[in-house]
Amino acid sequence: MKELTQQFYTGERAMFAVEDVHLTECTFDAGESPLKESSDLLIDACLFKWKYPLWYCKNVTVNDSTLFDTARAGIWYTDNITFNNCVIEAPKSFRRSSRVTLNNVAIPNAAETLWNCTDVALNNVTAQGSYFGMGCKHIECSNLVLTGDYCFDSAEELTLRNCKLLSKDSFWNCSNVTVYDSFISGEYLCWNARNVTFVNCTIESLQGMCYVDNLKLINCKLINTTRALEYSTVDAEIIGHVDSIVNPTSGQILAGSIGELTLNDRYVDPSATTVTITEKK
Repeated sequence: MKELTQQFYTGERAMFAVEDVHLTECTFDAGESPLKESSDLLIDACLFKWKYPLWYCKNVTVNDSTLFDTARAGIWYTDNITFNNCVIEAPKSFRRSSRVTLNNVAIPNAAETLWNCTDVALNNVTAQGSYFGMGCKHIECSNLVLTGDYCFDSAEELTLRNCKLLSKDSFWNCSNVTVYDSFISGEYLCWNARNVTFVNCTIESLQGMCYVDNLKLINCKLINTTRALEYSTVDAEIIGHVDSIVNPTSGQILAGSIGELTLNDRYVDPSATTVTITEKK
C-alpha cells in the first residue's frame, strides 16, 4: 500500500482512480471529485473541503477525519465504505451506496443524507437534518440520536436499538421495521406502513401509527399521544395510559387506561377490535 502523509491537494480529480493507497493527515481543498473511482483506500485524519470527494469508490475506510460543509454530496455510488470517529458536516452525503458503516460519527447537517442506500449499519451516530435515510434497505441502527423530520421515508428492512428520534413523520411508507428500547417523539408517526413492531419503546405523538398494516406494540408507553392507530390493524400492549385511540381497523389492544376510545361504525367494524383495560378505576 502506497503511503502518503501531510499532502495538500487541489484541482478537479486530484487523485482520480488511485488504488491501494494509505492517506494520513492530508488535505483536499478546492477541486471537485478528488478521489473519484478510487479503490482500496485507508484514510486517516484527513480533511475534505470540496465537493464530491468519494464518488464511485470501493473498499474505503475513513478514520478520525472531517468532511467540511463544502464537501457536499460527498459519498455517492460507493460500495463498502466505513467511517470511524469522524465528523461529516456536509449535507447530502451517502446516496445510492452499498455496505455503508458509520461508527461514532457526528453529522450536524444531515439534510437529505443517506438516500437509497443498501446494507447500512449505524453505531453511535448523531445526526441533525430532515429526510434522513429515505429509501434505504437493510439498515441496522444502534444508539442513533436523530433530530430532523421525515426520517426513513420508504425504508425497508429497518432495525433500531436504543435510539432517540425527535422527528415528525418518521417511518412513513416503510415496511418491515422493528424498533427496540427507543424513544420517539413526533407528530404523524409511521403512516402508510406495513409490518412495523415497537418493543419496549416510549412514544409521544399526535395521530401516530395510522394506516399501518400489521402494527405491533410490545410493552410500550404512549405518552401525550392522541388520535392514535386510526385505520391500522393492531396488536398492541400499552403500558399505562394513552390519551386517545381512534378507529383502528382490527386487532387487539391491551392498555392500562384509555382517555378516549372511538370505534365509529360508520368508518370501521367495532367488533373487529378487542380492547382490554387492565387498570381498575
